[in-house]
Amino acid sequence: MKSFNTTVRKAALGLGLLLIATSAHAQATRTWVSGVGDDVNPCSRTAPCKTFAGAISKTAAKGVISVLDPGGFGTVTITKSITIDGGGIHGSILSTGAPAGVIVNAGAADVVRLRNISIDGSTTGVDGIRFLAGGTLIVENVRINDVSADGIKFSPSGNSRLVVTDTHIGNAAGSAIHSIPGAVGTAVVSVQNVRVYASGFGIKAEDRTNQMSVRDSFIGNNLNSGVQAQSTSAVVSMNVDNCHISNNGLGNAGAAGIKAKGAAATINISENLVTGNPNGLGPETGGAIVSFGSNRVVFNTVNGNATGNITTR
Repeated sequence: MKSFNTTVRKAALGLGLLLIATSAHAQATRTWVSGVGDDVNPCSRTAPCKTFAGAISKTAAKGVISVLDPGGFGTVTITKSITIDGGGIHGSILSTGAPAGVIVNAGAADVVRLRNISIDGSTTGVDGIRFLAGGTLIVENVRINDVSADGIKFSPSGNSRLVVTDTHIGNAAGSAIHSIPGAVGTAVVSVQNVRVYASGFGIKAEDRTNQMSVRDSFIGNNLNSGVQAQSTSAVVSMNVDNCHISNNGLGNAGAAGIKAKGAAATINISENLVTGNPNGLGPETGGAIVSFGSNRVVFNTVNGNATGNITTR
């Protein structure tokens, strides 16, 4: 009997080790998707998956999902550090009727990278990218179009960072980029070399966006203000540098190229061209717009004035 029990224990231990090995083998550091793939595959280069959602469960934390060929790879929810990279193919997500093309709900220290992909809501998808939780979201060379709310909605529940570079966002009914942290969240946002256009607002920051930097970008032809910081209580601070901000809010007398709304909202501006808007600079209800004196605010219906100036040396 003792020998039998020993044999059973050894068999159980061997089975446990086999299951662990199988689980470890199931998650690769690099996986692949293809328009002709299948989610029952291991997502290897020679046996790719068909969707990002299928690949993510087979990709280890801090791994990379790559795109083999053009295709629509479906919406995805991300709960760990990972990179989705379309490479030179520019993999696409059609998010018709979905809450978002990509939802990020990861751990407090997790870093998520979205690179070289396009997201199309076909007017019924809600957000292009929706961030709920995580350490850092990096968006590089991404195209987002035709969503019914925000292109990128950054609403962290903790202390999180957003980096957006080389990205185009158009036809977002809400805001192209919208930082709106949750009740106990804070945001630090960096935006560089983006094109946001034909949306509700261009770039909008609300309560507890502790710092947002917007640089080297085109912000134009949006229905409301091009750049807006707004808060009456929790501090919102923005720096806008070397941007072309034009033709926003046409027909909307309250819109501005740059608007600071509420006593806790401050926007520092330098080297910008602000033109063709109903109001060039629009401080409102106690908001502050502080100029370095190097901006060209011209040919707006009302050019407006900064509330303060900084002299550089």
